[in-house]
Amino acid sequence: YQSYQGLAELRQAIADFYLEKFNVKADPGTDILPLMGSKEGIMHISMAFLNPGDEVLIPDPGYPTYRAVTRLVGATPVAYDLKEDQNWFPDLEQLGKEDLSKVKLMWVSYPHMPTGAVASKKQWKELVDFAREKQILMVNDNPYSFVLGTNPKSILQIEGATEVALELNSLSKTFNMAGWRVGMVLGKADHINAILKVKSNMDSGMFYGIQKGAIAALKSGRSWFEKLDEIYDARRQHMFELATLLNCTFDPRAVGMFVWAKLPPGAPPAEEFIDHILYEKDIFIAPGTIFGSNGEGYIRFSLCVKTEKIEEAITRFKNQK
Repeated sequence: YQSYQGLAELRQAIADFYLEKFNVKADPGTDILPLMGSKEGIMHISMAFLNPGDEVLIPDPGYPTYRAVTRLVGATPVAYDLKEDQNWFPDLEQLGKEDLSKVKLMWVSYPHMPTGAVASKKQWKELVDFAREKQILMVNDNPYSFVLGTNPKSILQIEGATEVALELNSLSKTFNMAGWRVGMVLGKADHINAILKVKSNMDSGMFYGIQKGAIAALKSGRSWFEKLDEIYDARRQHMFELATLLNCTFDPRAVGMFVWAKLPPGAPPAEEFIDHILYEKDIFIAPGTIFGSNGEGYIRFSLCVKTEKIEEAITRFKNQK
């Protein structure tokens, strides 16, 4: 069996990566916990810090697992709105006026999934200040920083953030290692130890070979990230063409491995819209509603599809007009 905390060499590689990419200093002995994918971290964090009856602030739209896990541990999800006219950032002033006395956790995710919106340093500070004022533990789920992102950011760059925030990260998107299941959580020692107490009762350590592979990946040079962006940008340009064929609009500045597109005026609801495409063209596109009620009127294209498949989809639309 391997250590529940992962190899010391892996934790050091994560610390070096965060220092180089984000200018964030983290003690590999106390502030970093490798995970079998960041998704399991959502459960570990929820089990470590929530009791039945606690409330959790969940972004709408956002990753559906936040809501599902919150319910699994007996806590109550409370949605907070993200809207396009606010660049998918919460209205913290309005949110602060609500009764948050039972709220223990708040999930944020920037770069945002599914919209691709990014947060500025000023907005990061506002989030940290909000968490501190309301005595809420904030968790930034940050797997998309290095996919088409020109200036990757971490919530931990904000002074004092570690007192009130954790950050999840993953090798799945940045290094194309989704099936390897390697992630991490960073934060102050007390928070990491609480998560470790849960994790140590859930698994018996990560396979040694996978940890060594992760160490090698984390040491990748600039050429890796340039090639990654080259591939995803080629796919994105084709996906823009496909979205345009559907008369959808989108933000070309968005980052991450998705294209979030707004349906044209007069279009049917998102699920009806994508069902028509599925049955008429044999192409599936995710309706925005699977990410929350504020996803109505939007659809999400994934850039995980090879360029050839996107070209095939474009051809189907052009040939069947």
